[in-house]
Amino acid sequence: MLVLKSIALFVLAALAEIGGAWLVWQGVREHRGWIWIGSGIIALGLYGFVATLQPDPHFGRILAAYGGVFVVGSLAWGTALDGYRPDRYDIIGALICLAGVAVIMYAPRR
Repeated sequence: MLVLKSIALFVLAALAEIGGAWLVWQGVREHRGWIWIGSGIIALGLYGFVATLQPDPHFGRILAAYGGVFVVGSLAWGTALDGYRPDRYDIIGALICLAGVAVIMYAPRR
């Protein structure tokens, strides 16, 4: 059950961080304005909070593993919202990142 909670928190963190960064990007690069930028900043703050809810107590481990989730989530976000189409090397790299997440977070430890 802790693994499922952890995965759900990683997904929520990715939505907050990637979504927040995307909102800031849209506000600045696409000239959508301060409401977009401010919304992005709030979402980025939520990401920082969600990361603290992970069951594992080690900051470094959580953020290292989240890096792999961020890679996969960023490619998925770009595909869903920006029309980006990952090539096979993007997909292979993302799968390698997910394997790293699994080893870092869910390998049996004493």
